[in-house]
Amino acid sequence: MISTASINQLNAQSMSNTNQSGSRIPAKGMALFAKDGNFQPYEFTRHAVGDNDILIEILYAGICHSDIHMGRGDWNEIAYPFVPGHEIAGRVVQAGKNVTKFKVGDYAGIGCIVNSCGQCGYCKADEEQFCEKGMVGTYASVDYHHHDEITQGGYANNYVISEDYAIKIPQNADIQKIAPLLCAGITTWSPIHFSNVKKGESVAVAGFGGLGHMAVQYMVALGASVTVFDITDDKKADAIRLGAVRYVNVNSPNELEGLKDQFSFIVSTIPDKYDPMLYVRMLKENGELAIVGMPSLANTPVIPTTFLAFAARRKVYGSMIGGIKETQEMLDYSVARGIYPEVKIISADQIDEAYRNVIDGKVKFRYVIDAKTLK
Repeated sequence: MISTASINQLNAQSMSNTNQSGSRIPAKGMALFAKDGNFQPYEFTRHAVGDNDILIEILYAGICHSDIHMGRGDWNEIAYPFVPGHEIAGRVVQAGKNVTKFKVGDYAGIGCIVNSCGQCGYCKADEEQFCEKGMVGTYASVDYHHHDEITQGGYANNYVISEDYAIKIPQNADIQKIAPLLCAGITTWSPIHFSNVKKGESVAVAGFGGLGHMAVQYMVALGASVTVFDITDDKKADAIRLGAVRYVNVNSPNELEGLKDQFSFIVSTIPDKYDPMLYVRMLKENGELAIVGMPSLANTPVIPTTFLAFAARRKVYGSMIGGIKETQEMLDYSVARGIYPEVKIISADQIDEAYRNVIDGKVKFRYVIDAKTLK
């Protein structure tokens, strides 16, 4: 656990060290100062722009349910002030002398990873999310490449990042809708391709929110027959509009009849407590259930191993975002085919309300903050 005193000490040390070789970058954002607090304006600094770094002017930042879990301490204790945001789209305004991937004026994105060791087997295999030393996350993470300062996220006006961990955004992209692809997009894209979903297969998505509606679009684009599961009828029309062939309200028992042994692949995006075995039983023999939803520790679902024995030859695995190379592939594919999240653009003073709506399930499907509205 990193205490508030520790974060202040680390950042002060980092500022002192960096100022010897370059100027730190002033930033302003929206931060939580306590797990039960509201968002307030916050001024801080980021590490200097190094020879291999770019400075991104943030244009838009998506609100992910993970931001809420982290800010509320649902997974672990964090230090405050805390600036969330790991779905970031912006424009390059400065580039280090060794940068070749970007030039000033280019669009650039940032997802959940801003650095890693670069040397372990996972990093060399373009799977930085599994870095043996530990990936450096976009927020609330110890950045061991910059004097162990604590990273602050994208609910802010800028970000400094190595070009190797930034994502190129095509100039013809719908920039207002790009940010959620950097988490919701890659989080669903990765298991869909890991499980090799094919044209004509019967597949399903459990949970039809920010992640789920991206999973539907990707599998429809692959030519699969997609069923959607959720807990109300409110999103049925949207699921059908995005290409699903069936929508099932799991709170209506009659709608669940006849679904045993039906699907070759199911991705669960559910961010709350549920029964994973409900979906395991729906898998065909050799079918796969990919779990990407991350509920709070208090609401973490449990799979009884005894029940798995009676649902033999079905596979269950977890998946966590994707590496930088795979994220770039996902974004290029999405833009080329016009696959975007459905978003609602909000101002910075609406973040608290947006959080409440996400928790209450009242959003379709991703809130995106307009960084120009930061005070």
